[in-house]
Amino acid sequence: MNHTEETNYLKSVTRSIPDYPKKGIVFRDLTTIFQDRKAFSMALEMLTNSLRNQSSDFKSFDKMAGIEARGFVLAGALAAKTNKGLVLLRKPGKLPHETIRADYKLEYGEDALEVHKDAILPGEKVIVVDDLLATGGTAEAGCRLVEALGGIVAKVLFLVELPDLQGRMKLSKYEVDAMVSFEGH
Repeated sequence: MNHTEETNYLKSVTRSIPDYPKKGIVFRDLTTIFQDRKAFSMALEMLTNSLRNQSSDFKSFDKMAGIEARGFVLAGALAAKTNKGLVLLRKPGKLPHETIRADYKLEYGEDALEVHKDAILPGEKVIVVDDLLATGGTAEAGCRLVEALGGIVAKVLFLVELPDLQGRMKLSKYEVDAMVSFEGH
C-alpha cells in the first residue's frame, strides 16, 4: 500500500461518532484502530517511518514520552520498536514518586499533566507522543514538562490531527507530524 492507501484505510477503520460529546462535534474514536491488527500495525509503521524521516538535528533520540492514556499505547509500542525508554505523562495524582506539573486549558476548564522528576535527564532528546492533535494544549503541556526537566523535544508525534482546531499553532516551535488528518470536527 502507498501512503494515501494507508491513510484511507486508517480513516475507514476509525469510528466517527456524531454529536459527541456535544452537538456539532464528530468524535474520532481511535480505539477501533488499536483493535484492528492490520490498522494498528500499519499505524505503528507509519509513525516509525516518521521518526526515520525527521530533521537531521534529531536523527537520534533517547526516549518516548506518552501522554495519558492512548498516547501510552502508541509511545509504548514505538519505544519497543525503536529500543528506547518510555516516559509516562500522567494526569495528576497517578504517579507514586516526586513529580513536576504542567497545567493547561481545555475548551471548558483546566487540566494538568505530571511526570516523575527523574524520568528525563538534562540533554536527553524526547519524542512526545499522543493519539490525537486537536487544540494542542495537552501536547504543549507535555513538551513543557520535558523541557522543565532539561530534556529536548525532538518531535511531537500524533496518529491523527484535526487541523480545523489549529493545534499546530500551539506547537509551532516544535517539529510536529501526524499520520492522518480529519477535516471538520
